[in-house]
Formats: sequence, C-alpha cells, structure tokens
Amino acid sequence: QIQRALRSLSIPLERLHIMKGHMMQDMCKGLSRQTHAQAKVRMLPTYICSTPNGTEKGNFLVVELCQSQVRTVLVTLYGDGNMSPQMMYKIFDMPEGILQGEGEALFDFIAQCVSQFLAETISSDTKGSEQRLPLGFVFPFTCQQTQLDKAELLSWSKGFNCSGVVGKDVVQLLQSAINKQELCHVDVVALMNDTVGTMMTCSMEGRPCEVAIVADKGSNCCFMAEAYLVETTDETSGRMCVNTEWGCFGDDGILNDILTPYDECVDEESCNPGEKRFEKMVGTLYLGEIVRHALIALTAEKAIFTETNIAVLKERGVFTMQHVLDIINNEEGITDVRRILEVLGLQPSERDCGRVQQICRAVVGRAVTLHATGLAAILSYMCQTRDMETLMVNVGVEGELYTGYPRFEEILLSVSRLLSPECMATLLPSRDGSGRGAAMVTAVALRLAAQRCAVNEVLAPLRLSRADLEKVQALMREEMDRGLCKETNASASVRMLPTYVSHTPDGTERGDFLALDLGGTNFRVLVVHVTEEGISMASEIYVIPVQLMQGTGEELFDHIIECIIDFQTKQNLVAQMLPLGFTFSFPCQQVGLDKALLLTWTKGFSASGCVGQDVVQLLREAAKRKRHLGMQVVALVNDTVGTMMACGYDDPKCEIGLIVGTGTNACYMEEMRNVGTVEGDQGRMCINMEWGAFGDNGCLDHLFTHFDKVVDESTINPGKQRFEKLISGMYLGEIVRQILMVMTEKELLFQGKPCPKLQTKDIFKTKFLSTIELSNGLALRQIRAILNELELDASFEDSVLMREVCQTVSLRAAQLCAAGLAAVVEKMRENRGLDQLNVSVGVDGTLYKLHPCFSDNLQKTLKDLAPNCNVTFLLSEDGSGKGAALVAAVANRAANAMQ
Repeated sequence: QIQRALRSLSIPLERLHIMKGHMMQDMCKGLSRQTHAQAKVRMLPTYICSTPNGTEKGNFLVVELCQSQVRTVLVTLYGDGNMSPQMMYKIFDMPEGILQGEGEALFDFIAQCVSQFLAETISSDTKGSEQRLPLGFVFPFTCQQTQLDKAELLSWSKGFNCSGVVGKDVVQLLQSAINKQELCHVDVVALMNDTVGTMMTCSMEGRPCEVAIVADKGSNCCFMAEAYLVETTDETSGRMCVNTEWGCFGDDGILNDILTPYDECVDEESCNPGEKRFEKMVGTLYLGEIVRHALIALTAEKAIFTETNIAVLKERGVFTMQHVLDIINNEEGITDVRRILEVLGLQPSERDCGRVQQICRAVVGRAVTLHATGLAAILSYMCQTRDMETLMVNVGVEGELYTGYPRFEEILLSVSRLLSPECMATLLPSRDGSGRGAAMVTAVALRLAAQRCAVNEVLAPLRLSRADLEKVQALMREEMDRGLCKETNASASVRMLPTYVSHTPDGTERGDFLALDLGGTNFRVLVVHVTEEGISMASEIYVIPVQLMQGTGEELFDHIIECIIDFQTKQNLVAQMLPLGFTFSFPCQQVGLDKALLLTWTKGFSASGCVGQDVVQLLREAAKRKRHLGMQVVALVNDTVGTMMACGYDDPKCEIGLIVGTGTNACYMEEMRNVGTVEGDQGRMCINMEWGAFGDNGCLDHLFTHFDKVVDESTINPGKQRFEKLISGMYLGEIVRQILMVMTEKELLFQGKPCPKLQTKDIFKTKFLSTIELSNGLALRQIRAILNELELDASFEDSVLMREVCQTVSLRAAQLCAAGLAAVVEKMRENRGLDQLNVSVGVDGTLYKLHPCFSDNLQKTLKDLAPNCNVTFLLSEDGSGKGAALVAAVANRAANAMQ
C-alpha cells in the first residue's frame, strides 16, 4: 500500500513533458485576444516593460495591503547599481470590521497610515520641498489591469468584502484618499502583485532577472514576454512582464490523470472546489492537508498506525506545512519525527515514522517537480519566442517552500533542465518582493517615463502631423505648376522636364526591340521580344575600361557600338534593323524623344567631346563609323519613365513612375496644354519631375531637423536634392546615425557610454533599417549582428529604442513620398475633371521593395491625403532595360500609325 501511494505521488518524466506542452499551449491561449477568456493560465499583462538597470535613484514609498495589516515602506535608491538601498518600515494593524465595511473607509485608513508613516520618517526639510514622492501599491486581489497605474477590482478574496470597490479603479480610490490627507506630493504610479515584486528585487544587483516564482501558500510565476505577443494590450515593441496566474492550470481537467485520491479530498474540502487545481498540488497551504489525507487512507488500509488512534488526523488543518518541513528535513534518524507525531497526539511505531517521512518527502518532491515543469514551459516559451538556440536566464524565487526545503533548488533546476535542455536557469533568492521589489517597480516606471519624455523630445521634429503633410502636398503642387510654366521653369525646384514620351503601352505592341542601359562602368545590351503571349528578354553585361571612360567620346561610343554588334551577332539579329531605346543615366537636357544634350559627366566619366552634344547623335555617328545598320535609336529614356512603361505594358492604367531607392524621382502623364515648355496643346506627355530637388529653394526648410542639416552639410552637394535627402536610401542610415549619437550623448542609449565606431560616417547602412524593422517582435539575433558590427554594447532596451528611431525615420520618408505623390494624383484628377481617379503607379527601388514597412506606410498616407484617388501600386521589373525597349516599341507603334 505504501509503494502504491508513493507511486501515485510520483509523475513519470514522459508525463511531465506532456504537461509542459499543455502549459505552453494554455500560455499561448492566455496571450491571444481571441482565446484569452477560455485560458486557465490567464497570462495577465502587468504593464511593466523593463527591469532595473541600476541607475534608479530617489525616495520611493510602498504600501502593501496584507491579511489584517497595512505595511508601509520607504526605500531610498542611490543609482549605485541598487547595491545598498536604505529601507524603513512600519506596520499598522487594521481596525476590527474594516474588511467587511465600506471601501471608502478602507482606503481612508490606508491613506492615514501613509500620512502617519511619512510624519515619522520624512525630515522636516523634505516635507517643505516640492519634490514628488512616487508610491507603489501592492494589492493582492484579482484585478483587470489596463495600465501600470490603472486596475479595476474584479473580486475580493481572503476575507475581504468591502462595499463600493468591485468594478472601480483601486489606484484612483487610493489616490483620492491620499489627497484627502493633503499629501498632494504623493503620487500612486504603480499597482502590482508580489510575484512581480520578487522579479524586480532580484534584478537589483547588476544581474537582470526576467522570471520569478513564488512558491508559498499559493503559487505563481511571472516573466518578461515579447510585448507583441501580449495581444490583450496595444503594446507592440519591447517586452512586458506577464503574470501567468498558473495556479488555475488544470481547471479544465487536463491534470485529472495525475490527481491522487488525496488531492481530490483536499479539493472537496476547499472553499473553491474544482478551481486552482495546480496550486492545490503545489501550494504550502495545501501540502500538509495532502499528507493528512494520505495518512488517513493508509491507516484505513492498515499500512500505518495500526496500534494507535488517529482521530486527531480527522481534524482539518492539524497537519501543517511546518510539520511537513520538520519531518522531511530531519536527517538524524526518526527520533524527531516521533516527537513531532507524538506532539500531534499520535503514538507511532518506528516503522510508522519512516513511512510518514516517505509520504511527506513524496508530497513535497512532487510539488517542487510540478514547479519545475511550469518553469520549463516558461523557459522554452521564452527561448522559442526570442528565436534563440539557447537561453540563459536568472529566476527570482521567494516563498515558504523555497526557503523551508533545502532540496528545492536542486530538484527545480535538475527537472527543468531535463524538460528544457536548451535553457539554463540560475536561481536568485528574493528579499522582500512586496516591499523592496514594489519600490523597484515604481522606480523603473519613473525612469522609463523620464526616458520617454526625453526620447519624444529628440524625435518630435521628425514626427509629421497631417497638417505638415498637407502643407508639403500643397508646396509640391505649387512647385509643379512653376516647373511647367515657361516663365517660372528656370527658378522652380521641381524641374518638370518634358520626356517627349506621349503614349503608354496599349498591349498592341509587337516585335523585337533593343535596349541599351548605360549608367556606370558596366552597361547592358538587351533584346526584348514582344508577342501576343507576352514579353521575353535576353541580355548581356559589358565592361567599359577606365581608359575609355576618360578617353575621347569617339572611342567610348565606338566601344559601345562594338558591344551592340557582338550582342546582336550572338542573338542572330545582325540582319534586322531593330528600334533601340537608350537609357542614359547622366544629366541631360532632353529636346526631343531621340535628342538629348549631355550637361555634364558624373560617376567617373570624363570622355572628351561629349558635353553639350546630343548623345543619341554620338551613338548614331559611331554606328556609321562601324557601318552597323542593325539598329535605329528611336528614344532616349530616363529610368523613372522606363519604370512607368515597364508596368504600363501589363496595366494600361499605369501613368505614373516612381523610384524610391538610393535616390528618388517620379514621372507622370501630364496634359500637353499644361506643359508650357513645349509647343502644342494636344494629347499628353510624360513629365520627368526630378522631384529630388524639391525644396532646394528653401520651401521645405521648416521640415529640416538638426539631423537633416548635419547630413546635408556632409554630402558632396550641400543644399541640393533636399527632398531626396529626406527620403532616399542613400541618406536614411546616416540620419539614424546622427540621432543615435545625440541619444547617446543624452544618456538615453548605451548608458551614455561613447561608441567610437558610431562616429564613422555612413557606418549605419540603410539596409540596417530594414533588418531592425523586419519582424513584429525584435529579431534579436539579426539586431545583435548589427550591433556587433558597430561594436555597440547594447541592452535589450537599447535595441527597442534603436528600432523606434529607425521606424520614425523610415515612416517620415514614406509619408513625405506620399505627400509628393498625393500632389501628382490630385493634379491628374483635376486635369481630367474627374470626381474619382483610378490610376496605377509603377514603382522601382530597393527602399520601396525591400523595406518591410515603407510601401504600406506610403500607401496608407497617400489614401489619407488623396481620398478621391484610387491608386494601385505595381512593382516594376527592369525599368531601365525592359522599360526602355517598351518606349522604343511605343514610339515604333506611333510612327507606323502615322505612316
């Protein structure tokens, strides 16, 4: 019978694995907005989003509502790593009847305790000062917390039943009572339970603690979860402490197969049968009762106490947790065990003493094992949700079972390691979680609030209101009109250059077309086959040697023609006269579809005899010299126009091209009657806006922050391309770097420690923004790689703040781009006299394509600024190649139609 009883109290490792899995599932249910109400592991958000970092300092008041007392504590922190806080206590006994009286009387009494305590502990100098005294309120009842300082009482327990409190915000009730005491300098800033305080206490000595277990009369655990997973709150960045309330695990019957008859008896005798099944197997309030029922059952089976009367064991509560601990901690034989049992009124034999000790050890061992299983579920969940291969974490522990049972730590760590081998936990003993720990919660809340104000102050100039964006939209429209007008074009910051492209593809284009893409040391030659089935392409990349880049124009263009001949030969196209679209990515003044004067060379080119010349004519003359008749240059194309045309083949509504990459630009189809710089009023023409220079005349100076000015001054063209420097990928990383440096100076990042590598220009690449913003929760491994590359010693909070900086900069870029685009689509709508415009935008560029949020932010802002325009975005493929060929195809179609 004894062996059967011991086996029933021993849970196999395989069953513990299953239990761990069930708890993880219930944790996920508790965090989900959809399933939270059904979860037994409640996973309540605490709104505590950071642990102490050792810089906290000042005086902090704590009030704890206990069973029959009010405890007041004053904690002084010195910002020294919290190694030596000064603490003063006072305990007040509650008057008789107050637990069942009016709620107002209870809170008035608490406030009176605070007033008396402060009168005795605060010096007269401090009393007269205006310094605020923050208060943390430890309130051990079930609440619906919606902020750190806002919590509605759901129900009383533990003998309390004060009227007028359930459904009310208990923080506000306490604050009102404190105000009545004329303690106007005391602010209730945080409400918490003792489990959270335990975690915060253990974070005080330079060792961050992210998990806490209370193994006491009740049992609970809290941990720092990824905030985006806590769906019952609106917080999405960083971490938040979650109070698991795991005592109710198993209330759905999932633990029924491991419940013993002794557990069932304890549950039936409790004030809440069927509830808190996990807690009733592990809480010290119940362990003595489990032992008592086991001894009664074994006596009935004549396995123990065959020669003594056990009537005393029928009395509920007679076998306490202290009795259990005294019995199992006795390693000196059974003499003390006999004495304990005799004091209870039993007359045990030597065999009885040994068997009682076995039962006690089994009950307590099971309780610790179940704590370890719950801990393993939490550690594995943390490891998985943080995308880590291994997790090393500190766990704060407090409670009667932990302090009273010497083998608690050994069993807890060994079992949790068996169940979660990927996780390594270190136990830290807590000291006064509901006093010292509550003060830490309050101190951290104030530190974060002060940091938030400072961060907002730094980032405020980059955060644009709707009015700001509407103003940018209106300014862009003004500059567009100035650029289109012949009289004001020269002074407009948005040049609005005519491209002489008058049509977009209509799907009837057919044939083979060549494209030449020249924009750097490499250039491409392509052939694009346009058939009823669609478009197919072939291409080859050719190199331009440095001596040709810096030689004569004739040598350069002869080399280009030789490469075109080579390509056409390989493609068996030499015998045909193919139309060619020429993408030439250097500053030009275009005076016709196939005529453009080179204004200046860039990108290392300096070939003589080209500046001021028509580059299309230079290419034609080289073809003549080489006697190549297999091509006819019909169009010179800008890559933004090519982007529009490439998408226009698939969608006839595509009448806008947008580039958002290293640089930014846009083009669109304008009514010819509005293009004052070109003769003629009929039809439309694509206008290359060159909007990167928007604001070069000073009209955007009000938007330029200190960071933008520093970045602008360090470029090769200060004062130029101002709009582009707010938006494009070439500059966003540098803007972020400037912000990070200022935040480090203000001790908002990296604890104010200097970061030498961060001083290096362009060290923070724009691609880092995409990586840092990529996932909903922080992809810590990727961010760590970036931080290592920058040689930055960053905390988790630093990583969260870096993410916020990146989000702010990229959001502003997307919003400004949207404001510019809103001006374009609204102008097109007005031009055409439409109530609603349906139009598509062909988009290219790495920032738009690769950044995880840019496109969504752009489209959302555009919809808000131009509600009467229904805009579809199409990703362009190869605007400078396929797009250039399609410009040639459209030009060829138009020429054939005229003939």
